Amino acid sequence: MDSETITLLCAAALAFSVMNYVLLDGTDLGVGVLLGLTRSSRHRRAMAVSILPIWDANETWLVLGGGGLLALFPLAYAILLSALYLPFILMFLALIARAMALEFRDHAPNERLKRAVDGVLLCGSILTGAAQGVVLGTLVQGLPHQNGQYSGNGWEWLGPFPLFCGLVLVIGYTWLGACWLYWRTIGELQQRSAHQARVLALVTVGLLIVLVVWTTTLHTQYARRLTSLWIGLPTLSILFGLLAGFALGFRSRFDCMPLFAALGVFVLAFGLVLAALYPLIIPPDLTLQAATSSPKSQVFMLVGFAVLVPVTLAYNTYGFRVFSGKIRTPPSR
Repeated sequence: MDSETITLLCAAALAFSVMNYVLLDGTDLGVGVLLGLTRSSRHRRAMAVSILPIWDANETWLVLGGGGLLALFPLAYAILLSALYLPFILMFLALIARAMALEFRDHAPNERLKRAVDGVLLCGSILTGAAQGVVLGTLVQGLPHQNGQYSGNGWEWLGPFPLFCGLVLVIGYTWLGACWLYWRTIGELQQRSAHQARVLALVTVGLLIVLVVWTTTLHTQYARRLTSLWIGLPTLSILFGLLAGFALGFRSRFDCMPLFAALGVFVLAFGLVLAALYPLIIPPDLTLQAATSSPKSQVFMLVGFAVLVPVTLAYNTYGFRVFSGKIRTPPSR
């Protein structure tokens, strides 16, 4: 294979890892948001149980994505990290806080302290999603750099577009969380989650439309790509199909349908980002080829991905299978 093909395979492996993290851990973060906003202690307990066995495995994809970026595209990693130190630090601290809240909430000696722990989970989940959205928005907006060095002031991520991306991602994650709870729970909590999922679907799709239109105003390449018929028509067709499947899912016996349809919308949005950016890895002018590592490093990492990705997928699948089934709300005391 020539160097361009190897670079594309590296980019695909990296994109696959990031997408899996967004889909899997994004759902967990959405459950964390809803858990923190729920008054019923019984419902909060059922929501926590639904993600406790799997949340840590889902974060494996974040490690693969971050490590893959460093090894495969070191120049892009250096620029991106230099520009986004604070959002990344806030994200990692929020992930730690969320992990502590999830693992130790059952050890709280009384209900009042347990509610405080759930508040930490809420804040950690919101901050994690917002930081990730800000990072994505800053990347799409573009970062100033010269001769392979970041040349900005470190505050580009505080612009209106990155902050709006953070808002959209938090609401989108919450939508995924509501769909997950509809699938995994029964009774009152399931019906409540169904109502939340329908409302959040309208809000998320509306905000995504605004985001796509806003994105076309940032660079001429984005406008040309996102408004072209060969991208626009298939995107709209797939979106309408996914939304139809989402709506019909609440009337079918397959409770997983709304979640899969919502995940499909996320995959579609992720594909639009890739279509708008290619062949850039950091706008406005750093391409994949210019940011790539040596061919030997690329091949070594591709072999690693070929081993780690199937193992991680198998582990995720096994975990979902072992802990599948409905979560029953514990009776009130």
